[in-house]
Amino acid sequence: MVPMLEVRRLRLLRELSIRGTIAEVAAELNYSPSSVSQQLSTLEKEAGVKLLRRSGRQLQLTPQAHVLVAHTEELLASLERTEAALAASQTEVIGTVRVAVFQTAALSLLPNTLRRLRATHPEVRVEMVQHEPEAALRETWMRDFDLVIAEQYPGHSAPLYPELDRQPLLRDSIRLAVPAAPDSPEEFFRVDRLEDAANLPWVMEPPGAAIRHWALQACRIAGFEPDIQFETADVQAQIQLVESGNAVAFLADLVWARRGTTARHIELPDLPRREVFTSIRSSTSSYPAVAAFRAALEEEATLLERDTDILANV
Repeated sequence: MVPMLEVRRLRLLRELSIRGTIAEVAAELNYSPSSVSQQLSTLEKEAGVKLLRRSGRQLQLTPQAHVLVAHTEELLASLERTEAALAASQTEVIGTVRVAVFQTAALSLLPNTLRRLRATHPEVRVEMVQHEPEAALRETWMRDFDLVIAEQYPGHSAPLYPELDRQPLLRDSIRLAVPAAPDSPEEFFRVDRLEDAANLPWVMEPPGAAIRHWALQACRIAGFEPDIQFETADVQAQIQLVESGNAVAFLADLVWARRGTTARHIELPDLPRREVFTSIRSSTSSYPAVAAFRAALEEEATLLERDTDILANV
């Protein structure tokens, strides 16, 4: 008799292949580790082959397990396409869209996008999590999110996943932001180009962020190592440190959208631009709620570029 494999258990095996440990799988899916182990043991019996083997303290997937994982990917994508087709057959656009977004986009793009979506599709629920783009792209591929708003910097491409599409949203210039309030220290007023900021205090993202890598390279190409006196992933905190006369920073134009500022903006060599884009799994691209949210987001990005003279034309 041909064994019947349960999707829920297959998903646990897939999660183990991605996350590496039973403890991480249990934490992600809100199971107990013992329950995960029991379900995987049951899956082995159903499949009739060994799926896991120990190597020291680590669990490794057997070649047969990797075969199951590959087919599980296809199965989950097929289920998503089926759900999308079923949702598209309804007269109303309903459903929940799980969105991962970096902070600047959350501040500048999300409020009006949500307002527009509420007016046109009131039955669509959006659940948003602020997340770093590189991790968010991976977790969208892993099916933790339905859509991610991500970014990438010149010479630093965001990770590519075959199952994820990539739709451009906008491009904005990156400039050197310098204090300009009257009570700012005098040395800030002497900055007219990037090299002039060589001996000034800087605020940057923590190590590991894409913009931190790009920013360090930009400074080094200009001939200096920046004095990073402040580290924060909070863009609002970076703005405050600049406007209060305490630091200089590389900031993309989107952070200033629809707000005033006392900071000066100095053009950088080669006029670098950041790319903001959205990604979703191809298997969910026709899901009406996801498509409606993406369309509202793209409309807001278009209006933002048109109405805000800070943003450079694409």
